[in-house]
Amino acid sequence: MAHVLLRHRDVENIHRYDVYIANGGYEGLKKALSQHTPDEIKEIVKKSNLRGRGGAGFPAGVKWSFIPKGEGPKYVVINADESEAGTFKDRELIESNPHQVIEGALIAAYAIGAQAVYCYFRGEFMHAALPFEEAIKEGYANKAIGDTIFSSQFSCDFYTHYGAGAYICGEETALLESLEGKLGQPRVRPPFPAQAGLYARPTVVNNVETLANVPPIIVNGADWYLGLGTEKSPGPKILCLSGHVSRPGNYEAPLGLTYRELVFGEQYGGGIPGDKKFKALLPSGGSAPIIVENALDSPITYEGLRPHNSLMGSASVIVLDETVDIVWAAMKLVHFFRHESCGKCTPCREGTYWLDQVYHRLVNGHGREADVKLLESIAGQMQGECLCALGDFATSPVLSTIKYFPDEYRAKVGA
Repeated sequence: MAHVLLRHRDVENIHRYDVYIANGGYEGLKKALSQHTPDEIKEIVKKSNLRGRGGAGFPAGVKWSFIPKGEGPKYVVINADESEAGTFKDRELIESNPHQVIEGALIAAYAIGAQAVYCYFRGEFMHAALPFEEAIKEGYANKAIGDTIFSSQFSCDFYTHYGAGAYICGEETALLESLEGKLGQPRVRPPFPAQAGLYARPTVVNNVETLANVPPIIVNGADWYLGLGTEKSPGPKILCLSGHVSRPGNYEAPLGLTYRELVFGEQYGGGIPGDKKFKALLPSGGSAPIIVENALDSPITYEGLRPHNSLMGSASVIVLDETVDIVWAAMKLVHFFRHESCGKCTPCREGTYWLDQVYHRLVNGHGREADVKLLESIAGQMQGECLCALGDFATSPVLSTIKYFPDEYRAKVGA
C-alpha cells in the first residue's frame, strides 16, 4: 500500500518542489482555493474526523471551526516541538516530506482566514529542519506561499521559529508564550487559543502530522479518509516503535492495527531480539500508563486502550523486555518529567521533585517500606491538580508500574 504521509519512501526527492508538484503536490491547496469556500474546507475536514496526531486526538475540523469570523489577524501555528520520549515521526516529515506539511498548513490558514503561518520547531531540530526551510523558499519562489497564492485572492506568509529544547513547549499555550519571546509556561485558560492565541489573536495550533493529513483529504474527499482506519479513529497513523524490538523505526499504518501486530509482525517490529520475553510496553512514551501482555491485542486507536486505563497518545511505542528493572524505568521517566516541569504550578513542581527523590532512594538501595505508599500518595495529590497535562503525565509511570509490578517494588524495600 502506498504511503499517504511518508511519501518520500515511495517517491525519491519528494522534498523538492518540482518533484512534489510532479506527484500531485499542492493539488489540495489549488482545489481548496478554486473550488471551495473556507467554510466548505472546514466542513470537509470536520466530516473526515481527522483527529489531532500530537496526542490529544481532538478533531481538527472542530478546532478550526472555533475560530471567530471577522476582521483582524489570525494565525496557524505548526507544533513541531516533538518532545515526547520515543517520538520521532514529525522529524521524518519535516526532513523528508516538508511540502505536504506546508500545504496542509496553508489549507488550514485559508479555512480560518489566517494571514500567516508560524512553524515552531524544538531547538534540537535546527539542522533537521533545513529541508523545511528550503521548501518554504521554494514555495515563495513558485507562488505557493506569499501574495496571491497560485493567482488566487488568498495571501499568506510563512515563518519558522526555534525553541530552546523544552518539553513543556509541546503544550500549545506554552508554545505560544515561547513564540512570543516569553518563558515557555502554560497559560491559564480560558481564554483558549481560538479566541486569544498568538499575540492575543485567534490561533489554530496543529501538530505536524495532523496537517500532513489535510492535503490528501481535500484531494480525495472525506469519505475516502473515513474508509481508512476505524469508525471512530479514521485515517493513517505514523507509529514510532523503539526499545527492545528487532526493527525499530517509523511505520505508517491505518489506525486499528494491534500492538501485537506492531511489535511482533514481520512487516513491522519483527519481535524482541535475543529470544527475550516481552515484559511491558509504553504506548505513548512516558505520558501514558504502561501496559502489559493482556493489552497487546488492543487496537491502536484513540479509544483502544481505555479498557486498560491507558491511551495511544502520539503512538510513541517503547517496548521493554524481561531484562528491564521496572522500578528503574519508572525512575528514569519521573526524572525526565521533573527536569522538564516548568515550575509554574505547585503540584507539578513539588510533586515531580519528591517523586524523583523517592525513586532515587529506592533504586539506590535505601528504600523504606513506606515508600511505595508515599509514591502513590504524591501521585494522587498531583492528578487533576496541575495547570497542564505534564503533572498528570508524570504520575502515569508511577501508578501503572506499581499496579502491574508490585513485587519489584517490594523487592526494593526488602518487603
